[in-house]
Amino acid sequence: MKEYFDEPLELECGAVLPSVEVEYTTYGTLSPAKDNVIWVCHALTADSRVAEWWPHTVEEGRFLDPSRWFVVCATFLGSPYGSTSPLTTNPATGKPYGDEFPQITVRDMVALHRRLARRLGIERVELIIGSSIGGFQAMEWAIADPGFAKRVALIATCTRSSAWAIAFNESQRMALEADPTLHTDSPTAGAAGLAAARSIALLSYRGAEAYNATQTDPDGEKLHGFRATTYQQHQGEKLRRRFDAHCYWRLTEAVDSHNIGRGRGSIEEALHTITAKAIVVAISSDILFPPADHDIMVSNIPHVEYRTINSPFGHDGFLVEYEQLDTIIKDFMTR
Repeated sequence: MKEYFDEPLELECGAVLPSVEVEYTTYGTLSPAKDNVIWVCHALTADSRVAEWWPHTVEEGRFLDPSRWFVVCATFLGSPYGSTSPLTTNPATGKPYGDEFPQITVRDMVALHRRLARRLGIERVELIIGSSIGGFQAMEWAIADPGFAKRVALIATCTRSSAWAIAFNESQRMALEADPTLHTDSPTAGAAGLAAARSIALLSYRGAEAYNATQTDPDGEKLHGFRATTYQQHQGEKLRRRFDAHCYWRLTEAVDSHNIGRGRGSIEEALHTITAKAIVVAISSDILFPPADHDIMVSNIPHVEYRTINSPFGHDGFLVEYEQLDTIIKDFMTR
């Protein structure tokens, strides 16, 4: 489904999008009182179809049970999956924005989704939940509109992007820039660079423990054709086929600029304004947003509890360890 907004959206960078649209998916039935809503904020290269990218969550008996909850997920600003992005036609030129699409931030993403919630007549939700950049959005929303969510779940995320995370993203953009097709009008502009960028990103999503456990060759006599090599190439090719390089560039910039304390005095002051009951969930082996990054949330959100998912799969543990996550979130929702 899609909603179109004819009124302009002013971005944090000062640029203005004259109109915007947003793609979204719902599961389940909205109750007459509109009091059974869970809003899911998706991760970097996902989309609004939660049941397709978050395994065993939108199922009966799970924490996104569609027989109980009305689950909403909207594709964020800048994504190639239906919301306004570099693929959108620029009304000034009649061509896709491409490189000319303005810089966006997580706050801009949330501003668009708040418009959608109002359009849908949703004034309050039982839960906002997000992992990674989805956690950025959930946290930003809980601060920007404290009365909107009764509960908020912040999974494998942080309050401000670290130099470590930004360095990974810059390396990915360097890979994009190394592709000579990036700044062309081709519909596949930057595709080879995008595949290389994804290969870099995967290192931060999994880490050494996961790679060594799953990609080590049983044949120690090999000279070429290593399992890890083909895995990186395969994953790069998968993203190349389904994503857009210009969108990826802008989205990695949005990750870099994430700082919930910007313009709010400090990160600590911003966190203290969250009135929702919160749960913070870290993943034991996450090298992108390690458990220590979650301490500031636990120390400063007024009504908060903390859990750790024990997993060797790094940042991607929020996708892989769905059984642990399901237990944690359902327990949180029943208290």
